[in-house]
Amino acid sequence: MSDLRTKYLGLTLKSPLLASASPLCESVDNIKRLEDQGIAAVVLPSLFEEQLELESLTVDYDLARGAESFPEAANFFPDLQTYNLGPDGYLELIRQAKESVDIPVIASLNGISDGGWLQYATLMEEAGADAIELNIYSIVTDPGVSASEVEQGYVNLVRHLKRSIRIPLAVKLSPFFSAPANMGMRFDQAHADAIVLFNRFYQPDFDIEELEVLPSLVLSRPEELLMRLHWTALLFGNVRADLGITGGVHSARDVIKCVLAGAKVAFMTSALLRNGVHHAAHVLTEVDHWLEEHEYISVLQMCGSMSRGAVGDPTAFERGNYMKVLSSYSLRPNLFND
Repeated sequence: MSDLRTKYLGLTLKSPLLASASPLCESVDNIKRLEDQGIAAVVLPSLFEEQLELESLTVDYDLARGAESFPEAANFFPDLQTYNLGPDGYLELIRQAKESVDIPVIASLNGISDGGWLQYATLMEEAGADAIELNIYSIVTDPGVSASEVEQGYVNLVRHLKRSIRIPLAVKLSPFFSAPANMGMRFDQAHADAIVLFNRFYQPDFDIEELEVLPSLVLSRPEELLMRLHWTALLFGNVRADLGITGGVHSARDVIKCVLAGAKVAFMTSALLRNGVHHAAHVLTEVDHWLEEHEYISVLQMCGSMSRGAVGDPTAFERGNYMKVLSSYSLRPNLFND
């Protein structure tokens, strides 16, 4: 049997397969089941900046009850009071999970501003979280805000958070920067311990009968992995931070591709939701078989073997590949037949 262990965020993990944030990680019982099936660490569902601001707003209102205050302001936020467990329940989930499982438990914060809500990172650390994943999800709708302002704000946020905690910090990177590799390097310079590629962009749908904009959540597809492999292979060797891939990881082959590109870990959720948590054990068995067949002693031995700096033709990751892809498609002979 090959050595499936890897190192991520300074933690030694029993395999490169992790469970990313999802309803599967909302209860201790589920986390136990994931551990039993070989999942090496779990990321808890995110606590949102809006939730934490709403909590603070509610406390402020209670303290100022009877004075001139505007409790209706709480209605300006989305209905997040019933999303996941709320701040207090979230901290309790961390405590209970740490008492119940041996695998690392990674807490998650979702936000974009450098504000007081970041104090919860310290509370997560005190509750026992092994690390924190900062999930930066922002849709900048103000045309007056420049890309450089947005980017610098994110870097400042990472620096602030790193100064606040002693446990490792992972940053989930968006694919929609003009220069993702540069942003990865800037987060690395801000002392992020890991960079996760990429945050999925959830886009609303249109109801053309009721003329309403509707939320739409679609599980990932294996094709989404390609973009993540590309940028991981480009970042590998250029940053000190560990690399992780999330989105499009469905099979053992996908996990192997992630590691070959340079990722220390691969996050899986959609495949577990579709196939059940036992799918993780099946994937890890196939990864082990592949390593033995290809004479790799360990997962770490093959990490980065197909990164840009390791392959014979690095133009495969550059503009030259664009022309190769376009010229590789052949039209079917009967395409224009009636």
